[in-house]
Amino acid sequence: MVKVFDSKHGERQLKADGNTKPKKTPALMTTQVTPADSDVLIPAHHLSSRLIIAGTVGNIMEWYDFAVYAYFAETIGQHFFPSNDPTTSLIATFGVFAVGFLMRPLGGALFGHIGDKVGRKAALTISVLAMAIPTFLIGILPDHTTLGPVAAIVLVILRMIQGLSVGGEYTTSIVFLVEGSGRQHRGFAGSWSGFGAVGGILLGSAVGVLVNLCFSAEAVRDWAWRLPFILGLLVGLAGLYVRRHIPESHQPKRQKAERSPVLEAMRSERRTICNIALMNVINGVGFYIAFVYLVTYMQKIGGLSEVVALEINTVNMIALLAMYPLSGWLSDRIGRKPLLIAGISGLLVLSWPLFWALHHPSVAWNFAGQFGFAVLMGLFGGVLPVTMVEITPRALRCSVISISYNLCVGLLGGTAPLVATWLIAETHDDLAPAYYIMVAALISLVVVVQLPETLNTDA
Repeated sequence: MVKVFDSKHGERQLKADGNTKPKKTPALMTTQVTPADSDVLIPAHHLSSRLIIAGTVGNIMEWYDFAVYAYFAETIGQHFFPSNDPTTSLIATFGVFAVGFLMRPLGGALFGHIGDKVGRKAALTISVLAMAIPTFLIGILPDHTTLGPVAAIVLVILRMIQGLSVGGEYTTSIVFLVEGSGRQHRGFAGSWSGFGAVGGILLGSAVGVLVNLCFSAEAVRDWAWRLPFILGLLVGLAGLYVRRHIPESHQPKRQKAERSPVLEAMRSERRTICNIALMNVINGVGFYIAFVYLVTYMQKIGGLSEVVALEINTVNMIALLAMYPLSGWLSDRIGRKPLLIAGISGLLVLSWPLFWALHHPSVAWNFAGQFGFAVLMGLFGGVLPVTMVEITPRALRCSVISISYNLCVGLLGGTAPLVATWLIAETHDDLAPAYYIMVAALISLVVVVQLPETLNTDA
């Protein structure tokens, strides 16, 4: 017995004799999902290692740049935004960083269009180039001393191009990984998109530490900070090579080839876009508080040194890294909803106790608190990619997922550390960020509990 969906009758069960029995479904999920060519042509047990590498390498490149830029933000500010006040330079540097986030929704629409109109492989090939080339150019870009204000303008343009790439890379890679794998491995394959993102952050941080260990502080300030950006080109070229030598996934069938997939998605799939955005509220808020903001929190509230806080964060990010494929693999066996509900419900119930642990001036308590977030985030985070794909119609899949994901994560993820800081300042309660995570979890949970189980649907 196989479940199919249509916008008129909602959920239906297709029996062996071909008869269908209409069945009511919650209004929240009246999403049209059509049978996919991939499920017919790809063996159920198929899972290519080349597919996983091709789908993951772009995310590694994307978040490698994210980590490297953040790691050397102060030095970059001195070179491109010189000021008598170091804080002013740093603010300008992070302002340019924020420009990349603001470009994500536009990039999502652009690459969603390419992915649905031209093909997944084309979108992924362009996106990895749009990240690797600007990263390399930042590494060789003359600074303010040579070019004057033009240097800062060029830096902003390069970051804008990278922002476009970020908006399309992650979501298109999700679609590519899930569509290219067999039915029995879709959850596991999709989970590698998150693995690549976290792996890229760890790689960028590791390269930053290595540069500081190999060169003097003066050399790092003068020129060695450029090396990680230049080396980023090698990661990008490796990704381009792998992606050029993989077959294109089967094209979606379109009745009106002249119509923009993005416009069609906005017209006919508004409910699905809303559902996916709301599902990712906890993803955006939770990740950026648990693994970006908490490094500062452990220092200011937990009383730990910067070195210890970074060490705890690194170890727990490795734990998150391991959780993604584990939860994806498990979802191929027990279903998507149990893991989604378990992880999000866990954050709803346990966020306050975990922040209570982080509130203590103890290495062990701080480690335990963030480790709890790593396990819970990984539990549902590894299943979100395949779920988004399986509830979305194939012909508009890249556009729907790119628009909804980037609008949500770009807005809530990018502002989460700021909101957490503001909440503590306004409430004078060091545990206030926990309430923000709990509200985000509740919003996502309301959507998830109404989802049908998508384990055996066509993708």
